[in-house]
Amino acid sequence: MTTETGANVEQFTGLILVSGVDSPGITEALFQTLSPFTVTVLDIEQVVIRGRLILTVLISLNPSHAKAIETDLEFCAQSLGVDIATAFETSKVNEIAAKRSLLHVVVLSPNLKPQAINAIASVIASAGGNIERIHRTASYPITAIEFTVSSGELATLRTALAKTGNDFGVDIAVSPGGLMRFAKKLIVMDVDSTLIQQEVIELLGKKAGAQAEIAKITESAMRGDLDFEASLRARVSLLRGLPETVLSQVRDEITLTPGARTLIRTLNKLGHHIALVSGGFEPVIAPLVKELGIDHMRANNLEIIDGKLTGNLLGPIVDRAGKASALKEFAAAHNIELEQTIAIGDGANDLDMIAVAGMGIAFNAKPAVKAAADSSLSAPYLDSVLYLMGISREEVEEA
Repeated sequence: MTTETGANVEQFTGLILVSGVDSPGITEALFQTLSPFTVTVLDIEQVVIRGRLILTVLISLNPSHAKAIETDLEFCAQSLGVDIATAFETSKVNEIAAKRSLLHVVVLSPNLKPQAINAIASVIASAGGNIERIHRTASYPITAIEFTVSSGELATLRTALAKTGNDFGVDIAVSPGGLMRFAKKLIVMDVDSTLIQQEVIELLGKKAGAQAEIAKITESAMRGDLDFEASLRARVSLLRGLPETVLSQVRDEITLTPGARTLIRTLNKLGHHIALVSGGFEPVIAPLVKELGIDHMRANNLEIIDGKLTGNLLGPIVDRAGKASALKEFAAAHNIELEQTIAIGDGANDLDMIAVAGMGIAFNAKPAVKAAADSSLSAPYLDSVLYLMGISREEVEEA
């Protein structure tokens, strides 16, 4: 039964909640019970958690059928060995219409506590948002929980939830919903201490016997205490006289960050574009680009004369501004809007590209970078980026 009330249409609806131990045939039996009646299915949601089923169905119906449906559902529950609860009421169409301008809040943690969920829900409510749905997208190696939120404002929630994440030691990302969430993207990554676990300049410094001095300069540069170009030239000067063969030796010493191959393989399978931008050195990075199937690379070049490193650099320096410029250039090459780009990095040299990207991710980063990024990842698994993009662990495994 429907009643016109101005611009809205009122319907008599029934909300059915099924809960119990999951087994084949429950959904079939429920809808077989409803089939003899003149009802319309308006919404269905089902989830199974550790073998326990929760199934909700929203229907519209004639009010005169409510009692008979309720009685038949009681018999259905008894035969299935589950609980079925019902609630019948008159509601307006706009109350059950599809929600627009949704936001997705993804929470990552290896040890998620109820206090963190409580704080997140409180922030969302305080910002005027309403949680429409909560579901798990991954359970290992970290837990990933996604909240779908209506009536929230992106910038407000990002700022407020960044503080919540720091307070409770969880990683939180907020991204807009809609079809553009699944559009082709450009993912731009730093290399040293992001794609790989080492700092290449330090590996080279070890070959030159200058590891400690180079590491000290590197740390200052990553904190933003030193100008990157000046610090890079100072470190490279300490490599003067090294034979060119050390570059291949260092390539063999590099280890990828856990999850790096999974991240890149999945992104490639889904048709996204990937680029590496690095303050490191092209001769070391280029083989990785070829091996992993990466689309673009931008890095610095070492001057080599007579088979030896001169301690100088060739061409323009890839610094903070250079990384941001490379991101824009690669995005333009694929006709990808900046809003559909993702930048991942850990140091001060990554700040500009993190700022210009649609989503900036600080990966095991310095405090200044975490403060500037849209979201951060503190677990040492690079494929966690996929969860922030709304890709579930099941989809990753399938890819």
